Parts: sequence; C-alpha cells; structure tokens
Amino acid sequence: MRSFRQARPARTGGATRDVLVTAGDLRAKVGDLRQFASVRRIVLDEGVERGVAALAFSNGGGLDFWTLADRSLDIGPLWWRGMPIAWQSMAGFRSPHLHHPEEDGGRGYSRTNSGFLVTCGLDHFRQPVPGHPMHGRLPFTPARVTAHGEDWSRTEPVLFCEGEVMQFRFGGEALRLRRRLEAPIGGNLLRIRDEVTNLANEPTPQASLYHFNFGYPALAPGSSVTLGARRLLDVKALPDLSLPSESISFPAGDQGASAACKLATPVDNDTMLEIAITFDVSTLPHLQLWHDLRPHACVLAIEPCTSAKVNGTEAVLMPGESRAYALEIAFEVKS
Repeated sequence: MRSFRQARPARTGGATRDVLVTAGDLRAKVGDLRQFASVRRIVLDEGVERGVAALAFSNGGGLDFWTLADRSLDIGPLWWRGMPIAWQSMAGFRSPHLHHPEEDGGRGYSRTNSGFLVTCGLDHFRQPVPGHPMHGRLPFTPARVTAHGEDWSRTEPVLFCEGEVMQFRFGGEALRLRRRLEAPIGGNLLRIRDEVTNLANEPTPQASLYHFNFGYPALAPGSSVTLGARRLLDVKALPDLSLPSESISFPAGDQGASAACKLATPVDNDTMLEIAITFDVSTLPHLQLWHDLRPHACVLAIEPCTSAKVNGTEAVLMPGESRAYALEIAFEVKS
C-alpha cells in the first residue's frame, strides 16, 4: 500500500494528529495531485536575486522550502507549518554571477551567505588560506538539475530533486558533487544524500561542511542546542550583545554511530519546536557551532563537518574514489 502521514486537527482541540492516508484515497479527492504536494521550477526576478533558478517544494504536511539550483542545490527559505526556520541575510539569495569568493581578502562568502543550508568545500572550509577562499569554492556554484518531481509510486511517496555540481581547475582538482534531496509527502523530514567523487588524476583532499542556518522565530530566547545528551548552547536573549560571535568545534560521537544535534525553541501555547539534524559520524566526525546574536544578525549555525577546527586535516580521495554523506532533518512541535 502506498501511503503517507497527514496531519489533521484532533477532535478534542487545536492539536494535530497524524493519520494514514493512501495515494489512492487522495487521488479521488483532487483533480491534480500537485494540489496537495509538488515540486515546481521557479525563477527569482528582483534585484540581486534576478535570474536565480530554484525549485519550490511543498510536501503537503507543513514542510515548504526552496532548493536553489543556481546556488549548489542548497536550500534558501524554509518553513515548518508556516513558521520561518531559515536565517536570511540582507543579501537575500544573491545571484552566483555577483559572487566573487576571492574578494575582501578571500572572504567573499560573507557577502552571499544566506538561507537554511550552504554546503562548504569541496577541498577546503573555514577561514581563507593561500589558494583557498573562505569556505571553499563550492558555495553558490550553479548546479545542473538532472531530475525533479513527485514520486507517488514508492511505498513512501516523496518529493525529490537530483543534480550535480563541479569544482574544477585544469591541472588541479576535479571534484563532482552529486546530490539528491527528498521530502516524504505529508511528513516532517528532509533528507540529503550526497556523493563526492574525485575525477582528477591525482589524490585530492576532500572537505565538506554543512552550514545549517537558523533565525528568528526558530531561534529565540529560551532556545537550546544539544548533541545527544550534551548541552552545547543556551540562548538567553535575542538580540544579545553580551554573547560574543564565535565558532566552536566538538567531536560528533563514536565512529560507526549516528549523531543527532537538536535545536529546541519554546513557541506559543506551552509548546516546543524541535529540529533534529542526524548524520553519520564515520563521514562527518565533527560538529561546529557558530552564532552571531547581535542586532540585524541573530543567526545560529549548526555545522556537521569532516575535520576539527584545531588542525583541519582532511581525508584524501584517490582518483575515481567517492565518499557518501547522508543527513536527515526532522521537524516537530511538541507540547
């Protein structure tokens, strides 16, 4: 039976409960299944965003987001049951054609950073060093979209898109990122499946950092960040001039296990918004937190990554070798 979860109001009040709905049940109730859940190609057409190609996901369960095809198939705005989750900078979702990673002493990234996810790499991240701009050359590179749509034929119907991005220099690195994003229809999950392949003739260091950015109201006074049972951060005020902008790195957990980093934020009616990012420690053995709670910033970043902040040593990919990454983000409101 091809079925999915759909949140419906409970008879006893304003809370919701999940009920099992089959695709056949839904098909009889609508003219077009895209009325309920869809992926649609869009192009932005204002100011510095003009011409940016994106895919608008709406999963029928309260999860809506834009995948920015012209920005490495990363994620721009994201909403959970109508609540804005993603941080957005004053730059908006600036065209990649205006992005120059080498400007500002290699800190051009800071002029374009915005949205729920920016993937950094593929052979460097963190601060600029000779030959490598801040957070590498991958961010904001246009992707080639190879597939997208609604797959109602699966046991668990999903919205999806697939594509690839190249980081290439003649005589240098040739790293290909292939990405698949999935959002189960009617569900509360977002899945990211990446594969990075070395297409060069020489061994190449491979570095990845997943820069998940949270802003108000998903980030608010009373928010906390935990990694497993360990409490990493408490937000007491927003804005907060007393808490310095800083970046801290933690071991994510034991090899062979998965790690879960959770942001919990109080919302109305004595409920909590919980957002959990789960990832494989064998490929992403470290977690970095960055925050800037000053006025007009108010951003928290949760960043699974391949190396510690102390040494930044990266594993090497041999010619033709690939490395896979898998992350899952779950959204819940709990009373």
